[in-house]
Amino acid sequence: MAWKLPQYSGKDYFVLALCVAPFAVIINALMLGTRYFTDYRILLTATPLAAADFSIGFVLCCIIGVWLRRQYKQEEGISHRMLVMIALFMVMTVIFLFMLFKVYEQIALYQYHFDLTDFVWACIGTGIFVIFITFVLEGIARYEIWKLKMEENEQLSRASTQNRLQSLKSQVNPHFLFNSLNSLSSLIDEDEDKAEKFLDEMSKVYRYMLRNEEGEMVTLSAELRFINSYYYLLKTRYGDGLQIVVDAGNEQLHQWLPPLTLQTIVENAFTQNVMTRQHPLRIDITTTNNTVIVRNNVQPKLRTNEHDTETGIDNLVTRYQLLHQAQIDITDNDQERIIRLPLFDHQQEVPL
Repeated sequence: MAWKLPQYSGKDYFVLALCVAPFAVIINALMLGTRYFTDYRILLTATPLAAADFSIGFVLCCIIGVWLRRQYKQEEGISHRMLVMIALFMVMTVIFLFMLFKVYEQIALYQYHFDLTDFVWACIGTGIFVIFITFVLEGIARYEIWKLKMEENEQLSRASTQNRLQSLKSQVNPHFLFNSLNSLSSLIDEDEDKAEKFLDEMSKVYRYMLRNEEGEMVTLSAELRFINSYYYLLKTRYGDGLQIVVDAGNEQLHQWLPPLTLQTIVENAFTQNVMTRQHPLRIDITTTNNTVIVRNNVQPKLRTNEHDTETGIDNLVTRYQLLHQAQIDITDNDQERIIRLPLFDHQQEVPL
């Protein structure tokens, strides 16, 4: 495994490569004078010594910077963090320069004797250089964070767009619409009261879909009311072949989740499984510990291909991953599928 510098900004290698040569030349010129340029033996030995001194100090400063950034995670702590970083870096600058001066004093070839004035000027100049590098690294780091957030927002936007397109596709899905209309037509001939009830639930389903097609988050109670109407339409068609049982705790009803989340899971379940009166598809929706659990028994249909069987679920997983790294947990076995959905405490806490 290759050893790497602690990545404070993501561009540490680049910054080190740009700064190490100027530092080595300037500090050697200050300490050794013209002999640094006229004696090739001094040039070839002093340059790597100063470069190594700078590089080791740079690595240690990066380690300290990464550690401090972990300690000051909040945005309001950046000023304090920068002050602490600069103070520690200045102390390390003095220590490493002092070590370099003392090493040069021990090398007879250099004929160098420690000079306090030179040391003070070296500390001042290097300190200014270190402060400049610190702000450069911080600027690069903040730019990288901003770019990462922009990429995440773009991914979320794409996932949200895919979700809305999938929802719109469901809204105008000819099979679902025609089946609903056929069921309505049959009920009109058989029972006008049931037909009126069916039409009312059907209007609720499409009104919810249209109203929340552009929505970002809805409460669990609103989503469950929609599922109740959606189930009524499905129940009219599939009869006892489909059973949806909801048991949600009151404390979770006012929490939030993306719209049409449960509809996506329910639709995925009944499109992939066989439903008969003898072997009904049962979907249980429960809540616990700020989580919605959707469980269904597995009775897979025989398919000639796997075209888009999990598209809706895949889009839902991607969308949740981008919401503060919230994770959907999916457990499959031969008997059942269990999907656990995190709920959000408040809509404003989920930037989309």
